Amino acid sequence: MLWRLIRIGWVITRYRLDTLVPLDRLPGYGRWLMKIAPIRLFPTRQRSDGERLRLALENLGPIFVKFGQMLSTRRDLMPPDIAVELKRLQDQVPPFSSDQARRSVEEALGASVDESFAHFDTDPLASASIAQVHAAQLHSGEQVVVKIIRPGIDGVMRSDIALLYTFARLLLKVWPDARRLRPVEVVKDYEATLFDELDLQKEAANTSQLKRNFQHSPLLYVPAIHWPLTRRSVMVQERITGIPVADIDALIERGVDLRVLAERGVEIFFTQVFRDNFFHADMHPGNIFVNADNPRDPSYVAIDCGIVGSLTREDQDYLARNIIAFFRQDYYEVAMLHIESGWVGEGTRANEFAAAIRSVCEPILEKPLKDISFGQVLMGLFQTARRFNMEVQPQLVLLQKTLLNIEGLGRTLYPELDLWHTAKPYLERWMHERAGPKGFWEELKKQAPELVQRVPQLPVLAHQAMSQIETERRQRREQTAALSTLRDTLNGLRRGTHRFRLGLMFIALAFVWQPLWGWLSHQPWPVLVAAGIGLVLIVWR
Repeated sequence: MLWRLIRIGWVITRYRLDTLVPLDRLPGYGRWLMKIAPIRLFPTRQRSDGERLRLALENLGPIFVKFGQMLSTRRDLMPPDIAVELKRLQDQVPPFSSDQARRSVEEALGASVDESFAHFDTDPLASASIAQVHAAQLHSGEQVVVKIIRPGIDGVMRSDIALLYTFARLLLKVWPDARRLRPVEVVKDYEATLFDELDLQKEAANTSQLKRNFQHSPLLYVPAIHWPLTRRSVMVQERITGIPVADIDALIERGVDLRVLAERGVEIFFTQVFRDNFFHADMHPGNIFVNADNPRDPSYVAIDCGIVGSLTREDQDYLARNIIAFFRQDYYEVAMLHIESGWVGEGTRANEFAAAIRSVCEPILEKPLKDISFGQVLMGLFQTARRFNMEVQPQLVLLQKTLLNIEGLGRTLYPELDLWHTAKPYLERWMHERAGPKGFWEELKKQAPELVQRVPQLPVLAHQAMSQIETERRQRREQTAALSTLRDTLNGLRRGTHRFRLGLMFIALAFVWQPLWGWLSHQPWPVLVAAGIGLVLIVWR
């Protein structure tokens, strides 16, 4: 750990990452320390802030590289120039040996590689920080790929994540404005994502779910999982062929209709989010291929389902209504939806919030629809909401990241892509189905099994309900009687207190008359009467 800290310190110094922290926003002691720090003696070498940060992350290793890749999708946190530079980060590490790969497979499966596979390629197809992939053939003749978790990566990840937490907390101490960026929450989200990628059984389950959702759709194909040979550290999957979606020249050469391809990408995204409520959240070009067997009717092939997202039913409704209200320029409705959903505090004033949204979104809507970025719209809304104490919504951050990827991909394929024109009919149809008779019928079908199970219990439930009502009535009568008794007791005590005080006054009056006893020696009855009345009032209950 100490050696790792020393190396990180050296990399920060070498690439002058201190310049990324604005001095004018630091407290006084922080500015003073930064000004006298020896790090300032090192030159910046005329590189941009984003380039120096990218090079530093690449030097720190794959865990920091993946962290930088995650930050590149958080346009709500990073300046645009730095985010663009971080997108150039490449998760490339030397492959581990084929002997180590075979040992890992055999340890996971409890059988030799030759028993499990008819053929296993020693050279990997791809190698990344967390896993590498080998081609293989099953004894049935089926061509597959074998994904293997990198040995020892778990310990490296835990160590580097602990360091990231340390840096995040340190940033909060030396730079108060960093609270707006929520660095600890950012690291926590990254940690959850990273460790999800270590569990290949979870990735396999996600893949099977996505395949099932699109099994009757010509838009998207998901390769099948071979479950008998899948474990937590090894996953065996059908091998696919296709053109990488980023290879535009190859797509054009095959005569693929790029407009249709781009629009289908948008349709797939909205289908995953709203129809299935289960979306592939790592849809960067490296995970997407194109089946160009029919160039006029192309389809997508998706791999690597380690990161997926879903929304609550309420979030789905609010998100769809937010998007539609935004494009209608109904900013008050957008503000009210944020408040009703609990995304911002209940005390938020809708008029003030709507005015803030208008100031951010009006410039966006001045552009032609084909130039409007959905991802930028969401980012603008989230940034505005943060000023009104919006809590970080991890599921919405994943959604924004995925939408930015899909949008960027779509406009790379077809620059004139009008995302709103493509999405609007789908959203309106989905909302109509959700609120109309079809939606009611679908919800009834979902609840039907539970209702059927409860039908035989209805007499018992009715009897229990009636008994509960009768018990509550009896308890209410008893409580009423007890309250009446208590009220009478309190009234009695109040009257007794008044009598006691009056009795004391009469006795005091008798003592006051005491000096007059000489005059009253022949007629003492007034004193005796006063004292007697006082005693009677005191002892009377």
